[in-house]
Amino acid sequence: MELAIVYSPAKQQGFLPLADFQMLDQLCLHALQNEVVAWPKPGLVTPVDSGSHKDMNIGTFLQSIDALKGTFSEMAMAAALGHGFEAMMAIGRQTEAKMLRATNGINTHRGAIFNLGLLASAAALRSCNPDLTGLESGKIVSMQWGGKILAARPAYTASHGNLVFQRYAKAGARGEAATGFPMVYGYGIPVLRALLQEGYGHELALIGALMALIEQVDDSNLLWRGGEEGLAFAKKTAQEFNSNGGVTQSGWQDKLIRIHRSFMERRLSPGGSADLVAASWVAYHLDMQGTL
Repeated sequence: MELAIVYSPAKQQGFLPLADFQMLDQLCLHALQNEVVAWPKPGLVTPVDSGSHKDMNIGTFLQSIDALKGTFSEMAMAAALGHGFEAMMAIGRQTEAKMLRATNGINTHRGAIFNLGLLASAAALRSCNPDLTGLESGKIVSMQWGGKILAARPAYTASHGNLVFQRYAKAGARGEAATGFPMVYGYGIPVLRALLQEGYGHELALIGALMALIEQVDDSNLLWRGGEEGLAFAKKTAQEFNSNGGVTQSGWQDKLIRIHRSFMERRLSPGGSADLVAASWVAYHLDMQGTL
């Protein structure tokens, strides 16, 4: 790629060096890597086991993440150049195809491509456009593309999220993104930030944010696997864990391993919440740590 500077389509005042787009890409990839290797996590793939999944393991996820390289910088560049939502989504669909080739047809990161791509694109747009200075990345996503995100739903009727939407009328990932990621900013980031500021490591902070999200999110993966009963069980289990101190309580890992086993017995996997914890990591660094 020869392009070194991207100028704002809105005012032609700002610019982004190519290194900034590469930094956005690395931030998103690191968020996905940090999420998948964190342990223990209820029902999810970790380096220890495959959780409630029989068709994937840690290797599948790492192969998938490797296939995503360059995606988030490409989406952000499309946004900064003013190419619009359709161009960004076309890049996302191309990446989904690469992901599926890398994983032999297993969907590991469709939601993450969507969430992180939008947040990275919003941050790039903010850096180019002075009118967006001070706005959260999630707010920019909602302002710039919220309507198109919701209108695009019929094009993805085969996804689990859309089938869950049709069955249970839950907003899912598209509703979350279109409204500015309220779960990310309302629950994921506050818990993540508090734990990091208290001196805990990023692995524990990510798990703490995950449990906060499981308690709150109408996770389409949980609905797909366990229906309303499975979602209610997951939320109640997370609420009890969090109310007793969460990841700061004594013996939290042993307690979470027991929860993990209970999720596996019910084949429950909070994949939507896992996507949002990665989004929380990215948004936290973009909006509150001065990245980009």
